[in-house]
Amino acid sequence: MSRMLIGRPAIISQRIERFGLRLTEGVDYQVVNVEDDHRYKDFWQTYHQLTARKGVTAQLAKIDMRRRLTLIGAMMLHKGEVDGLICGTWTTPDAHLHYINQVIGHRKGISTYACMNALLLPDRQVFLVDTHINYDPSAEQLAEITIMAAEEMKRFGVVPKAALLSHSNFGSSNHPTAIKMRQTLALVQARAPWLEIDGEMHGDVAIDTPARRELMPTTSLYSDANLLVLPNLDAANIAYNLLKTAAGGNIAIGPVLLGAAKPVQILTASTTVRRIVNMTAITVADINSYK
Repeated sequence: MSRMLIGRPAIISQRIERFGLRLTEGVDYQVVNVEDDHRYKDFWQTYHQLTARKGVTAQLAKIDMRRRLTLIGAMMLHKGEVDGLICGTWTTPDAHLHYINQVIGHRKGISTYACMNALLLPDRQVFLVDTHINYDPSAEQLAEITIMAAEEMKRFGVVPKAALLSHSNFGSSNHPTAIKMRQTLALVQARAPWLEIDGEMHGDVAIDTPARRELMPTTSLYSDANLLVLPNLDAANIAYNLLKTAAGGNIAIGPVLLGAAKPVQILTASTTVRRIVNMTAITVADINSYK
């Protein structure tokens, strides 16, 4: 599988030399030159056709197709010139998702994007959603996100066991987020009866089966949860970063983008080289799965 880098060849060469990497253009990687590429006209015209009724003028399409590397990569994926795309590592995921949504769009039957992160903790592995995209997802969105995340975990070879987290336990609160998590449970159980899941519950109850059974003897989550579904972006992102730093040795796998029609991963500004390597492997697995 060939590797393609998008950017200015001179800058890429300078950085390879600065970091002492043994990489040669044309042998180890190919470059899509943003300053001079024969596909430029076709790309901006296609982009304009896709977005002309979304406020993108021809002039803006020309400009963005020169300077937005994620847009160029998304167009290459759309055209079938690459099989997968890894972007991000600067600004926010939303800035990149904007172009992914315009060019690639949602997977068939899906209406929500989400990000899932995996943490390798000392005594367990946990996956968290949605850590980066949906600020205050509805119960409908959370149900879709939960099922997508569980399906992705199965592709990793991990049996998903989901907990819908809240500040409340099994109906002890009627605040909006607690009600939302109870509604999410009903939706997921109706749509994915194969998934082991329960909620709403505290985070400690989710990963402590004896405590959960004592609190709720009829729980439908029979073992410690490994998929934690949070009620909003604040809760998910805070929980993820605290666990990653305090217990995970700052080692994470992700974010894994859920819901896109083709293999795309949007990384974050804190991404390490190790995580890029891991996400490349996941992208390759996605490519093989889509094929």
